[in-house]
Amino acid sequence: PRACALAAGARGGGGGPTTYGRDTADVESVSSGWLAGERERIIGGNPNLGDGLVLTRGAWELERGPGSAALTLKGRMRFHNITRRRELFVNEVKPSVQVLSDASIEGVDVRVRVTPDHFVGYGDARPRPDGYWMPYIVEAGSATDALLEVTVKATAAAALDQLTAVWLRVAYVAYGPHGRTHHAQHVVLPLQFPEPPSAAPAADDGSSGVVPVRTHMLCHLDDPAEVARRYACPVARPDDVVAIGETPLAVMQGRVRHPEGIRPGLVARLACLVFHPTSSLATACGMQALVDVAGAWRVAFAALAAAAARVLLRMRGVFYRLAGRQAPLIDDVSGTLPPYDQFVCLGPTRVEDEVERMAEAVGCGVAIVDVNDLKRVKILAASEGVDTSKLTEALRPNPAGNGEEQTPVVVVRGCNAPEAH
Repeated sequence: PRACALAAGARGGGGGPTTYGRDTADVESVSSGWLAGERERIIGGNPNLGDGLVLTRGAWELERGPGSAALTLKGRMRFHNITRRRELFVNEVKPSVQVLSDASIEGVDVRVRVTPDHFVGYGDARPRPDGYWMPYIVEAGSATDALLEVTVKATAAAALDQLTAVWLRVAYVAYGPHGRTHHAQHVVLPLQFPEPPSAAPAADDGSSGVVPVRTHMLCHLDDPAEVARRYACPVARPDDVVAIGETPLAVMQGRVRHPEGIRPGLVARLACLVFHPTSSLATACGMQALVDVAGAWRVAFAALAAAAARVLLRMRGVFYRLAGRQAPLIDDVSGTLPPYDQFVCLGPTRVEDEVERMAEAVGCGVAIVDVNDLKRVKILAASEGVDTSKLTEALRPNPAGNGEEQTPVVVVRGCNAPEAH
């Protein structure tokens, strides 16, 4: 089936280009439909991103011949000038790449090349044969493209089969009335795609009441509804609930930020000091990620009120109640599997809309949840008919695995009223 085309290609059994998101989901409209909202999702996580010059991660294809010891990733990323009046230069574009593997990467050669593909603006738009990026003006409200090509070669096909993902960093310089500033966009592309389960595997405790489902490494190209349909449908029944963690959903929404692009201000540097060292808001970058979406005044007020409530009333948790919905959802670095453990992950948005789309795709109940190892369960959103009390108890052991287990989707038996769908 075409849904498994990319997985077959990654194992050396496929050929020809495969488009992430479309061919891996067996739905023609996934890439165009889901990716069409990428810019808005990125800006929603940081309205000041790129000083007005925003680089989206874009669409990608993978090419690998049958049994080949080489593969190529081709992508089209886009620079957006989101300002209303300012013209901005794209002065420099410098990509770098790292591969992740289940084994040693000795003998694996990785190279990356960027080529401008300008379609509006000033000056000579022709790319240079030596790969040099010439400064280019992007008018207000306009955009221009960069074509990326990553080539991975190994000494043997088996070494290539061990690769799990490619992590691409595209550094660029924005130049204009604001000055000259450095920025970077990061793209994670999976290379291994497990087959969808054909039957319900047993849970870790030996029962079949809670079924963790392994997926590929999720990224910005994955439509949550199609991920749920591909991996959960084979094992889910109408009276089940498909639970997905808030962090994997945020990853699919592209709401991850590398600390190099976060500029902690005074409020973030001071507010983070009042938190326990293990809190995701105990670092200046983690706190600044919240400031960027909630506002400096709101965060400052929440921090002052929380400090006063703790000293005078011995109350805890005031900050999270006042700082907004995103405050308890932010995960700082080391919070999930590599390479996302290098990023600050915001909480997902539009969770009510996402559960309804996923429920329609899988034909059973769906919930977006936040579960930790302290057996605390918070249901951010659930489709109609979900028994949230029963679901909460089933998820207390934290059966999902956002780390090396790669089981961000959990099917929970008997927690949904089928007549609701």
